Amino acid sequence: MLFDTHAHMDDRAFDADREALLAGLPKENIALLMNPGCSLETSRAASALSGRYDYVYAAVGSHPDAADEVCDAVLEEYRTLCRENPKIRAIGEIGLDYHYEDVPRERQQKAFAAQLALAQELNMPVIIHDREAHEDCLAILRDFPTVRGVFHCYSGSAEMARQLTDRGWYIGFTGVLTFKNARRAVESAAAVPLDRIVIETDCPYMAPEPFRGKRNYPGYVYRMAQKLAEIRGISEEEARRITLENGKRLYGIEI
Repeated sequence: MLFDTHAHMDDRAFDADREALLAGLPKENIALLMNPGCSLETSRAASALSGRYDYVYAAVGSHPDAADEVCDAVLEEYRTLCRENPKIRAIGEIGLDYHYEDVPRERQQKAFAAQLALAQELNMPVIIHDREAHEDCLAILRDFPTVRGVFHCYSGSAEMARQLTDRGWYIGFTGVLTFKNARRAVESAAAVPLDRIVIETDCPYMAPEPFRGKRNYPGYVYRMAQKLAEIRGISEEEARRITLENGKRLYGIEI
């Protein structure tokens, strides 16, 4: 069985067949799915989806592209959602994105810190989006030494990944792991402890090979398990088991 630890099934790309895809996941050996929010609107949608399927869990938070919306009222709604819905298991997807900088860096940083403070208050893990912002991301995290979680769609170095796992963080690998030019991702997947690795589709984006260019969906997460098994010299079955258990431990899921 598999755990897709990061899937945006609320995305409009799934409007035509969302319910059919979600209902069919058990037949594709998907035991669990984590659907993080990227804004207040998508966090509400993620929470609602988690209520319709036993195997779907949710996270709430504002992505750096939505950092402008973060204010006391939004944080209060996230706090309320977390307290009212036991299937919300993390604050995320939050962090920094300096690639496009649609939102000024200073605003991203303030929103990131505010949401880390919420995670610390609620004693919940976080789902970190870190794109071309490693130094600032780590600097802000140092102000919240008790907060842990996962660096999703990991894009840093193997050295940084080892430092993070030594501090108790998990590392999430997407379909990028299967790309021919994915040297950094492969190096990181080879370097960190197996008990700190989770796999994810980040669908509908970044479909793995040989599906690259198509709409991604949770049924493709097996490709990351296959590639991880190849990198680490273990069986695919073991890679599936290990990453499933890691995801459950990360999000405190006991089934």
